[in-house]
Amino acid sequence: MTPRLYSFRRCPYAMRARLGLSVSGTPIRIREVVLRDKPEEMLALSPKGTVPVLQLPTGKVMEESLDILMWALAQKDPEGWLIPSPDEAQMLIARNDGPFKSALDRYKYPGRYPEEDDTIETQRAIGLEILTDLNDRIAKNGGQIMRPERSLADMAIFPFVRQFAHVDLEWFTAQPLPALQVWLDDHKNSALFKGIMPKYAQWAPGSDEPLLATA
Repeated sequence: MTPRLYSFRRCPYAMRARLGLSVSGTPIRIREVVLRDKPEEMLALSPKGTVPVLQLPTGKVMEESLDILMWALAQKDPEGWLIPSPDEAQMLIARNDGPFKSALDRYKYPGRYPEEDDTIETQRAIGLEILTDLNDRIAKNGGQIMRPERSLADMAIFPFVRQFAHVDLEWFTAQPLPALQVWLDDHKNSALFKGIMPKYAQWAPGSDEPLLATA
């Protein structure tokens, strides 16, 4: 059995997993999920009901995007994403998945948190502080977060920066973040990203399971 990935095209966690799987060249069958209509087959594997979910031929199930990304790179890491300072990369990813993601959710979906007094502007300011640090790192390190070439930190964080930017793209492009803005545009226009972003029909039992494009 070829590994199967339950995915949702626009979810940044699912993008993260697909980026790693694609660059590693691992053959993967995609089962595209509609989050309001989750398939029973996915829920049987992962009752928490979030994507991505990777089912391996051994029967092992992986439910966290970073675990899937690291598993993919353990199969093959052709660009050496794991090489630069893994502790620093993990720190940056933890900040992204913690305070930055919290600010992103409250900035993008303020109606989901009516009990909280923070304004959209407050949450946007929290995100901007982290984006400013990323901008400075990219400027210092030659075009990417930790070195001139893309690596683990870039690819684990990029989908979330993309989502934050697109909440209000006019505001984002007006901020003094020149290195980050170039970085974001370069990743959005990369062959790797375009390769993981085709639109698939919702998967149902018996329907096609297209192969994920590999870099």
